[in-house]
Amino acid sequence: MPLDEIPEGYMQDAKGALVPVDTIKPEHLAEDQLVKDLIVKAEQVSKVLTDYRAHALEEVAAFRELIAEKYNAKKGGAKGNITLNTFDGTLQVQVSIGEAINFGPELEAAKQLIDECVLRWSETSGPEVKALIQHAFQTNKQGKIDTGRVLGLRRLEISDPAWLSAMDAISDAVRVTGSKTYVRVYRRDPKTESKTAIPLDLANA
Repeated sequence: MPLDEIPEGYMQDAKGALVPVDTIKPEHLAEDQLVKDLIVKAEQVSKVLTDYRAHALEEVAAFRELIAEKYNAKKGGAKGNITLNTFDGTLQVQVSIGEAINFGPELEAAKQLIDECVLRWSETSGPEVKALIQHAFQTNKQGKIDTGRVLGLRRLEISDPAWLSAMDAISDAVRVTGSKTYVRVYRRDPKTESKTAIPLDLANA
C-alpha cells in the first residue's frame, strides 16, 4: 500500500498488513525511525558523491581539452587514464578506467593444456609452481574464477610450447564486458613521501 494511503495511527508491516501504532513495541518504533533517518542521510551523502564525481570528470575533461588544444596532443594514456598533481606534489587526482573482464570458452582449453604441463612436470617442478597454478583456477564464493590470478599466469617465465599455447588461449579467452571510470584523490606527506587516499566511500572512510 502506498505510504500516502496508510490510515493515521497505523503502520504497514513487511507483509503489507496494517498494524495499529499503539500495539507496536517502542523499540521497534525507535528502530524504524533510526533506519529512516539514516537512509535520508545516506541518500544526501550519495547525491553529494555523485555530484562530486560528475564535477570532477567534467573539470578533468575540460583540462584535457585545454592541453590538447595547446599542444595538439592528449594528456594521459590511450584509454583515458590521467594523473594530475599540484605544483608542490602534495595533492593528486587520478582518473582511471577499470575494465570488467570475463573469460570465454578458450579458458577451458587453456586449463587442459596447463594440467598436461603440470602432469609432465610432476617429477621436476617444485610444489610452488603447482600450488600457484591450482590457486589461479580456484573459484570464489560466487563460483567465479579470479581474473587477476589467471591473467597473472602469463607473467611466469615458462618456455614449454604447451604452456605458451595455454597462455595464448587465456589471451583469446579474455572478454571485456564493460568499463567504469574512477576518480581517486590523494594527499602526500612531504616529509615521509607517503601517499594517503582521501576516502570517497564508506568502507574506507
